[in-house]
Amino acid sequence: MKPRIDAHPDPQTPQPGLGAGPSKKLRVAAVGDLHVGENHERPHRELFDRVHEDADVLCLCGDLVNFGKTREVEVLLEDLQGCKIPMVGVLGNHEHECGRPDEVTEMLCEAGVKMLTGQAYEIDGVGFAGGKGFIGGFGRYMLSPFGEASIKSFVQEAVDDANHIENSIRMLRTERSVVLLHYSPVVDTVMGEPPEIHAFLGSSRLGETIDRYDNISLVVHGHAHRGAPEGRTNKGVPVYNVALPVLKTLGDKPYRVFEV
Repeated sequence: MKPRIDAHPDPQTPQPGLGAGPSKKLRVAAVGDLHVGENHERPHRELFDRVHEDADVLCLCGDLVNFGKTREVEVLLEDLQGCKIPMVGVLGNHEHECGRPDEVTEMLCEAGVKMLTGQAYEIDGVGFAGGKGFIGGFGRYMLSPFGEASIKSFVQEAVDDANHIENSIRMLRTERSVVLLHYSPVVDTVMGEPPEIHAFLGSSRLGETIDRYDNISLVVHGHAHRGAPEGRTNKGVPVYNVALPVLKTLGDKPYRVFEV
């Protein structure tokens, strides 16, 4: 029996049965940063063919392809066909490189991936929300809107992105929820990367957004290839870096599984 999926498109319109669902644990697999190229041939077929053996849902945390080219997405979708469980995803910065992120999103949606572009989803009583996220730095080193107009515009982009993600999170009425991001919401999971680029790997604004809600069970993200596998928000919400290069340091499985 396939897990039940309910979309929550409008935070102002309560959906029937929100929060209802079985209390059993849901096995959630997560991976990001597959970086599929246009000349690759079935690079991740084994991942998508086997993940149903370990999980009930698969979270895809962005940078699934290298440049956002149509052919790259087509190669990815050939492998995605083997996935037998629901998939929820967000874009990464690499999907934006060619300037056609909407096209990439549409192709993934048509292939059955529930993309978090303002929506939220409930699967067997567990909520899924989030978005790509953005950069800006962490804690006292987070960039502030001061000085040149270009700096203020940059910071406003980060604020708007965090608000977009919050809109997705507040749609959920589930007691257990998973937030998908591409950029990190905490500095913990970028440790291992050069300190000079920490500000380009995520933002505390994302962590602050997450900590405003009490029903978030865990956060998964990618992007920081040389970062640490685990961290926590200021309120203690567990955060996991599931970029594929990080997962390869943990074992032989190309995804990580959590019980929610």
